[in-house]
Amino acid sequence: MRKIRDVLRLKYGLGRSHGEIAAILRISHSTVGSYVRRAREAGVSWPLPDELDDRRLEAALYPPTPPSRVRRPEPDWAWVHRELARHKGVTLQLLWLEYREAHPDGYRYSRFRDRYRQWRGRLDVVLRQVYRAGEKAFVDYAGSTVEVTDRRTGEVRDAKVFVGVLAASNHTFVDVTLTRSLPDWTASHVRMFEFWGGVPELVIPDNEKAAVRRASRYEPDVNRTYHDLAVHYGTAVLPARPRSPRDKAKVEAAVQNVGRWVPAPLRNHRFFSLSEVREAIAPLLAALNERPFQKTEGSRRSLFEDLDRPALKPLPADRYEYAEWRKARVNIDYHIQVDGRFYSVPHALARREVEVRLGTTTVEIFHKHRRVAAHIRGRGKGGYTTDPGHMPAAHRAHLQWTPSRLVRWARKTGPETAAFARKLLETRPHPEQGYRSCLGLMRLARAYPAERLEAACRRALDIGAHSYKSVKTILSAGLDQADDGDRQALSLPADHAHVRGPDYYANSHNGKES
Repeated sequence: MRKIRDVLRLKYGLGRSHGEIAAILRISHSTVGSYVRRAREAGVSWPLPDELDDRRLEAALYPPTPPSRVRRPEPDWAWVHRELARHKGVTLQLLWLEYREAHPDGYRYSRFRDRYRQWRGRLDVVLRQVYRAGEKAFVDYAGSTVEVTDRRTGEVRDAKVFVGVLAASNHTFVDVTLTRSLPDWTASHVRMFEFWGGVPELVIPDNEKAAVRRASRYEPDVNRTYHDLAVHYGTAVLPARPRSPRDKAKVEAAVQNVGRWVPAPLRNHRFFSLSEVREAIAPLLAALNERPFQKTEGSRRSLFEDLDRPALKPLPADRYEYAEWRKARVNIDYHIQVDGRFYSVPHALARREVEVRLGTTTVEIFHKHRRVAAHIRGRGKGGYTTDPGHMPAAHRAHLQWTPSRLVRWARKTGPETAAFARKLLETRPHPEQGYRSCLGLMRLARAYPAERLEAACRRALDIGAHSYKSVKTILSAGLDQADDGDRQALSLPADHAHVRGPDYYANSHNGKES
């Protein structure tokens, strides 16, 4: 109002032009003209009357606009919201064009856009954001748990509650597992995809340890096994940014709903297995997905059938088989050690680093992203699984270590050590499988004098203990230094007083003395 008073004073009191007034007051030329026009139309002259305060001046210059009596056709905003989510190419402007074709006297685009935003603002937080059908699924663990009692021990464990929610329809999945480990994490995803009967384009987890090895705002490092699961199902993993709750608002709201409607009603139940918990959860989860929305039509289930189900990718023909990835270095015997067992690779890869995919029933070995070996996974510790095709046909010149070289080394220590090394190689299905034990002897030769190693090998040969661990135990216990005469003294002589001899039994009859 102060600017308007100055404009009127300069215009009518001092006779200045519009251009001069604009320069003096630092406003636009058009603004000056607008103020003068409004004053003229309102019959306001200069000087202003004393009773014309700012409130009355504003009312005179800017009278309220009478409401329009023309009623525009109101679009079905819920339908507009669903159409935006149904197809990637659908935009608000396209829907407005279709609306104007049906209602030529309808809202202009700016008004149509504002009215939609006002309608969307009245929705629940989880419904406001427009998500494309079949595009995203959010996953996380709920804070609530379900108690599971071990029948045998009576131990009570807190089962973790896994939650998955489709972004477009809010259709929710719930699973329970005893841990939040990688096997349970991936198994819950498999059950989730099967529950929905399809796969979304993106899976968005929080920075769960089982999912992300290294959290980062820009380049998170996704666990290799989790990545394999995504590749198997034709989806991709996009972890939420650390400390960015808006990235996972959808699943946070789903977790709250699940905690309220699923674990809470089961708090007084006693369960003895995860299958019992899942069976009890199923009807509660169905009721949650069928519950009508409060501020829009439909339910999670109806939106799922209408939006997400048709847009989800189909499930693959085979179910995902869990496998972990390890790194290993090939020993000179062209075997790698995984979980205490030894598996062969082509001998040319000796001393190279390889990647191991450790499945439930198989062990696959990769070098430079190419599979070089596959074995049935063995059970127990210490066993060998050797493919004869991985073995050299004969002692090759490019192999640094051979059985003869190992025996020659052992002969430098002494004949007993050489004999023991030869025994190590002879008692294995393949001589190369004794290389590790021979290398162990070499380490012992650096830790103990040659005479002690010779004595230990002699003692091991005497008792038939043909393993590196036996020699190591003898040395560490000092048994190699025990006097041989002391050991012989432990044996009883043939003429001991307590030995009856054959003459005694010659005078016996039917087991009784005559």
